[in-house]
Amino acid sequence: MKHVYASIDIGSDSVKVVVTELYRDHLNLLAATSVPSKGIKKGLIVEPNLAKESIIRALKEVEAMLGVRIRKVLATVPSHFADYKVIKGNCTVEGDLITSKDMINSYKDGIKKNIAPNEEFVTVVPIDFKINGKTVMKDPKNFPGQTLVGRAMMITTPKKNVYSVASIIESIGVELADITVGSIGDVAVFKNKEVEETLGAIINIGADMTMVSLYNKGVPASTKIIGQGGKDIDKDLSYMYRISTTDARKIKETFAHAHTRNASKDSFYKVKNIEGKEIKISDYDASKIAMSRLKEILSLSKKALEDLTNNKIQYIIVTGGTSNMLDIEHVIDSELLSGKKGNVKLIGIRNNKYATAIGSIIYFLNTLKLKGMDYSMMSREDMDDLSSPKSDNDETVLGKVFSYFFGE
Repeated sequence: MKHVYASIDIGSDSVKVVVTELYRDHLNLLAATSVPSKGIKKGLIVEPNLAKESIIRALKEVEAMLGVRIRKVLATVPSHFADYKVIKGNCTVEGDLITSKDMINSYKDGIKKNIAPNEEFVTVVPIDFKINGKTVMKDPKNFPGQTLVGRAMMITTPKKNVYSVASIIESIGVELADITVGSIGDVAVFKNKEVEETLGAIINIGADMTMVSLYNKGVPASTKIIGQGGKDIDKDLSYMYRISTTDARKIKETFAHAHTRNASKDSFYKVKNIEGKEIKISDYDASKIAMSRLKEILSLSKKALEDLTNNKIQYIIVTGGTSNMLDIEHVIDSELLSGKKGNVKLIGIRNNKYATAIGSIIYFLNTLKLKGMDYSMMSREDMDDLSSPKSDNDETVLGKVFSYFFGE
């Protein structure tokens, strides 16, 4: 049976919705859209009615692609003032073999004891489990044992971060299946052996802020937010050439490079300034302005990481919508030791602005596996509307986009 999952990422610049299906351990893209957002600043909902309009528009676009209504979604809530706590608890195993229920029970008590009155529980990421006070495992399910001690990273945020998103989504008749923060989705979509075994970081450069997250063996440990992003490049270009921010954004996204290495001094972009006079902006000059701002953002990100840890960082992955700029790899190489650009590998959606939304789905699937649950966000009737003939090799007609074997 196929299972469908929808994820929504509400950003300052755009609202992203991704819908995927999991069929025979392969994750396939069904639909994705990104619409301009309103009423959201620095990742926070400041005008709920405008934000609601943007969310409705994004969902309607995806529904038009699918031909069915989205009734349940995963949602990313703001990471502002998110708190990361290592919790620990224990339980007596109910049967002869350890079950998913035992694993959850092992750190359930730790969750209750560590939530402050002004905090809202977002999620818990298991770290490891100790069986009978001796053997330590990441997944002890179906192993014999009498006692189980569980360690996990609990993530909480201020209540308003969760309620501001949940209230809007529920007000439009969509059920909130689960919530995450950006650091969860970002690491899930790029997780590999290096991420799972070392200390590293992910820098998500968004529209008007940059989120710097630290990970210990793939588990989120802390996050810092920097108040600069891609829109600051737009503002710089707008100020320097006295052009509208709309024209500045077009130059950034379609003409300029992130680094001057491959920028041309003989290639020009013609545009009218605010006085109505036509001017020519060279690729090299526009790229120089963009590069300067990106270097500042990455420099601030490095300082943020120094504040988060004194230990050596083994990898740094740069993602987010702004990381789609041409030649950003050269800026990363010059500013970050062990830094590289992340690349979303989902065919049909090779765009880093969707990284968090896709990663939220992958994380949710891992959670389902840990709990031993079988779950889809669409009813059997909706699935019938989505069903399609299979090809001779028994793949869905959408094709295999990447193999996801739940970490196996």
